[in-house]
Amino acid sequence: MLASPIDPGTVDVLSASYDVVKPAASTPEALKEAIADRDTVVLRSGVMLSADVLDAAPGLKLLVRAGAGLDNIDLDQARSMGLRVVKIPGMSAPPVAEFTFALLLSLARKVTVADRQLREGHWPKPTLGGPLLHGKTLGIVGAGNIGALVGQMGASWGMRAIGCVANPNDTVAQQLLGRGVRLTDYDEVLTTSDFLCLHTPLDESTRHLIGAEALSRMKPGSLLINVARGGVVDEAALFEALTQGDTVAGAALDVHEIEGEGTRSRFSDLDNVVLTPHIGAMAVDSQRLIGERIVELVQAYDNGKLDEEIRDGEHVL
Repeated sequence: MLASPIDPGTVDVLSASYDVVKPAASTPEALKEAIADRDTVVLRSGVMLSADVLDAAPGLKLLVRAGAGLDNIDLDQARSMGLRVVKIPGMSAPPVAEFTFALLLSLARKVTVADRQLREGHWPKPTLGGPLLHGKTLGIVGAGNIGALVGQMGASWGMRAIGCVANPNDTVAQQLLGRGVRLTDYDEVLTTSDFLCLHTPLDESTRHLIGAEALSRMKPGSLLINVARGGVVDEAALFEALTQGDTVAGAALDVHEIEGEGTRSRFSDLDNVVLTPHIGAMAVDSQRLIGERIVELVQAYDNGKLDEEIRDGEHVL
């Protein structure tokens, strides 16, 4: 079952060798109906494989997550069912890192505001100033594959890149330093960054990590960029901070606490917020490469050689 849209060429390749179905919608009911007789599921973000959905597929054997995040899979249920779970994290890092800078620049230089006002016949040039990136502090919460690349890009722009990780050690510190990023603690990243970028997974330790208390401690005039998961930020607290506070001055959000067609963000009317619909990883080149990897993994499992095929960082269960 293809629970999410993937590269069209990949769909053609899979369809030539396998019985491929797609759910009519991403609702639990539609997923249960489509998954009932499947042995493999390929999914991206935006689709929730809950315990109930997984339990509806007694013959299920393999889950392939076309990306890095696992917050949309009930791993406890998958483990209890003896499922193999594989993720494809590495190929998403370059497009997400590049898109982080697209959001950062759009927010800092008011690109979306300028575009909208110009389309409406205005020429508000004097009101559209913004800060330089050069010489500013770029803070990265979650300096893993994506975050480290963001820091490296920032350093090349002449930014002072600092980052924190969940499990710091000397090896990580040296690896980051080699990319121009100084490893420090969360407190320094939060309080000293001019641009604060979030690149953490969503779990119980990171849910609403950026809430009212954290927002109150951010540097006055700082900008927040979230391309991690919507739940990492308490959106109600962020809205209050952006409209009534005196620390964070703007935000760019590619991920949201509630996502999907028909939802309207509470930030929609704020000019100091840039909103995009979870498209950080959607570079065409990367989606093609991810698709090729999906085919390799599915074929390897079909041939009983999955363990031989799995690369570092891909194995989950």
